[in-house]
Amino acid sequence: MDALLLMVVCFGGYILAYHTYGRFLARRIFKLRGDAPVPSHERNDGVDFVPTRKGIIFGHHFTSIAGTGPIVGPAIGIIWGWLPALLWVFFGSIFMGAVHDFGSLVVSLRNDGKSISEIAARYINKRVRLIFFIIVFLALLIIIAIFGIVIATVFKLYPESVTAVWLEIPIAIILGWAIYKKSANIKLATIVAVAAMYVGVVLGAWLEHVHPGLTSFPADFAIPPTGMWTIILLIYAWVASTLPVTTLLQPRDYINAWQLAIMMALLAAGVVASALFGGGDFKIVAPAINQVGPDIPPMMPMMFVTIACGAISGFHSLVAGGTSSKQLTAEPDAQFVGYGSMLTEGALAVLVILCICAGLGMGHEGQTGSAAWQGFYNSWMGGKGLGDKLQPVVIGASNMMGSLGIPQTLGFAIMGVFIASFAGTTLDTAVRIQRYVVGELAEDLKLPKLSNRWTATTIAVITAAALAFVNTRDGKITFGANALGALKLWPLFGTVNQLLAALALLVITMYLKKQGGLKYLVAGIPCIIMLIVTGGAMVLNERTFYEEKNVLLIVIGGAVFLLAVWMTAETLILFCRNKTTASKPD
Repeated sequence: MDALLLMVVCFGGYILAYHTYGRFLARRIFKLRGDAPVPSHERNDGVDFVPTRKGIIFGHHFTSIAGTGPIVGPAIGIIWGWLPALLWVFFGSIFMGAVHDFGSLVVSLRNDGKSISEIAARYINKRVRLIFFIIVFLALLIIIAIFGIVIATVFKLYPESVTAVWLEIPIAIILGWAIYKKSANIKLATIVAVAAMYVGVVLGAWLEHVHPGLTSFPADFAIPPTGMWTIILLIYAWVASTLPVTTLLQPRDYINAWQLAIMMALLAAGVVASALFGGGDFKIVAPAINQVGPDIPPMMPMMFVTIACGAISGFHSLVAGGTSSKQLTAEPDAQFVGYGSMLTEGALAVLVILCICAGLGMGHEGQTGSAAWQGFYNSWMGGKGLGDKLQPVVIGASNMMGSLGIPQTLGFAIMGVFIASFAGTTLDTAVRIQRYVVGELAEDLKLPKLSNRWTATTIAVITAAALAFVNTRDGKITFGANALGALKLWPLFGTVNQLLAALALLVITMYLKKQGGLKYLVAGIPCIIMLIVTGGAMVLNERTFYEEKNVLLIVIGGAVFLLAVWMTAETLILFCRNKTTASKPD
């Protein structure tokens, strides 16, 4: 019953926070107005700027920010114990992550739908904009290059997910066509689309059972599976990111939002069923605070950059200012989309923690209880492969769904499709945002030929492909057909991502300070905390990279850290002036 109680308390807390602190931010801090002009109407172009119902844009926004982050992060971070992980996810998402997401969305809404990088120039200075652009470009480059590998790994681990994931594309296109071209009933169209998606899940599981390996590449194929999937996925991302947002991106994310809702409902029902009818097998078996071994980094500050999505993540500010702000039909929708989606992601992270700390203990390969947990967490999970990190989540979730009568094979298929689908939405959204970044930078540099969506998207995809396929070894550049090159930069991603969050909060703080009063503290306090925590984590990483003699990571990590210090110093100088100015009035 302890796991069930935790779920009820956390979910109740999120609902309370949305209607109290979220409403306070909306009405007293940002003062949202239903009659205020918004970019989707002012710049409606039918491609990127498209007025959209808040339920649909919530689905797009949530699935874009989530990805595999709220799954992998807690799966690693629980090594320090379920209690610190749960506390960070719960309080971090309410007072830091949701403020960060909500603020980024509102600031972009009130600045023509521009990215947070561009807005930095308006509220700080133009030098800061260039610094932010470099950090954002690097972070997105890593995300785009690596998520092909993430999806390929999921396809390899759970081949039954391949068919369903690719079937989502035609289903999404038909859904978008039905709603926007034929004015179909949204509720009916949604039911049909989601049902078709789950038919695909069952079909994929059946095909893999009847014809094992049908959706896999042959072992003797010229390019390894990870390389082939990376190529295919980058081509797909190029197409998806140049199409009008209502053609594929928005309806696919909307379907995935319903998939998430169903998945979370299954897991929540699994918690209830396991607690009430599990015969005592369902209980928290992970330690509340774990006495970690010598190979595990210190909890402070590393847990706060390991568990990002689910608590706070800089990537969310890129989605808020990259795609979502261009589609909201009214300012008040920002609370539901920005603040609400972050709390929903926090709820997902809570369920993931319960899958691992309690569901995993229900049994795996003959082991139950704490022995099953220790089987995965007897060493540093962060140093293991993606499959090792996902496995305890999938097993724990399948165990809990088993209490609902769902066979383990089908449970694996449902989880595999869920994880791969969310990774896919992050991939195509990241490419689209990188296109905006390249386009905005091209406009600033007076290079209009590089700012059109086809050229900018091509630059985004080619640079990511170069990072994925080009390796450096012994000072030499080599070609790696397995597309694992981006993994060299993966250790940087957690700190760079959280650094983005701190810098986005810095911009929001300056925006609020310009409004007068002390309202800037709602963003300023989380900003200071994230700058301290992330700075400490980056210093620890640099020491590790030095001990490992990893020159590439030393140089890139050091450069990003110095750029962040520079941006913070510039902002602090401006902040301390009696009067703050912006290059363009709000």
